[in-house]
Amino acid sequence: MKPLTREWVRKAENDFKVAAQILRRRKDVVPDAACFFCQQCVEKYFKARLIESEIQFPRTHDLLLLLNLCVQVEPLWPAYARVVDAMTDYAVDFRYPGHSATLREAKMALKHCGSLRAEARRSLGLKS
Repeated sequence: MKPLTREWVRKAENDFKVAAQILRRRKDVVPDAACFFCQQCVEKYFKARLIESEIQFPRTHDLLLLLNLCVQVEPLWPAYARVVDAMTDYAVDFRYPGHSATLREAKMALKHCGSLRAEARRSLGLKS
C-alpha cells in the first residue's frame, strides 16, 4: 500500500473512532458531530481507494462524486449511491445553524459508515 493511502486510512480510522465514541456516551451525545465524523470517514476511505488506484480527484466533500470516481475500480459500489448522497450533507449542513441531526440519524450514519468502511478496507486489502 502506498504511504499516502496509509495516511488517508489512518485519518479515516480516527474519524470512525470519534463518531463511535460520541454515540457511546450516555449523556451529552452530539448527533451533529457524530454525523460529521461519519461523513469524514467515508470521504477519506474513498480518497484512499482513489489514491491507491492512481485516480485523480478534486478537492471536495461530495461523496457521490468520489463514489462515481471509485466505480472505475469498484464496479459494485454504485449500490451505495443513495446512502452516500445523503451522507454528503453531513459535511456542511449540520455544522451550521438551521439543520440539526437527530440521535436516530446519527446512529444510522454510523451504521452506514461502518458498512462503507468495511467495504473500503476489504478493497484495500485490510482487515475489517
